[in-house]
Amino acid sequence: MINAVSGTLSHKGLDSIRVETHGIEWEFLVPARSLDAFGRVGEPTRVLAWLLHREDQMRLFGFPDETERAVFVELMTVEGIGPRQALKILGGIGAAELERALDAEDLARLEMVPGLGKKTAQKLVFSLKGKMPSRGATAGRDEAAGPHEDIIRALVDLGYDRRRAAEAVAAIASRPESQAGTLPEADRERELFRRAIVALSGS
Repeated sequence: MINAVSGTLSHKGLDSIRVETHGIEWEFLVPARSLDAFGRVGEPTRVLAWLLHREDQMRLFGFPDETERAVFVELMTVEGIGPRQALKILGGIGAAELERALDAEDLARLEMVPGLGKKTAQKLVFSLKGKMPSRGATAGRDEAAGPHEDIIRALVDLGYDRRRAAEAVAAIASRPESQAGTLPEADRERELFRRAIVALSGS
């Protein structure tokens, strides 16, 4: 349900960051090699999120762009690879380079990633060769995304049809009360999200 968090970067660790927004500080585990992509402490940032929700724990994983998050999700489709190892893999090799190594069956390069042995490298090639998200295609989708794409994606994550969700959000956003500008941007987005759920639930 949480697609992204925008706010002020308040902390950077070795493989984690914290983002403060409206009095709430969010902590994300992130690929170590992507830390610089979130900017400097004290400056505005935006983190794409993936939530791990289990009976014994809840953790947020963060990414600077759609491609890296999509690759992270693809890595977890491989048997034996969970969120922590997927994050560690992305901490040792960038998404684009990983895709090239898989397509070329470059086991030597994959085995250079810390914690990635020969068997796991072979498993990655077998499972993901030719299936990784294309950076170019992802960039194209982002460029075509509308101004309320985050809300639409959150609604889709809740199980609503994408076309109906997009139509509901567009209709509500076009209303005069939604364009009044009396609320902060984040509050307007939350209100738009709430109204869209009400509209979709009653349709």
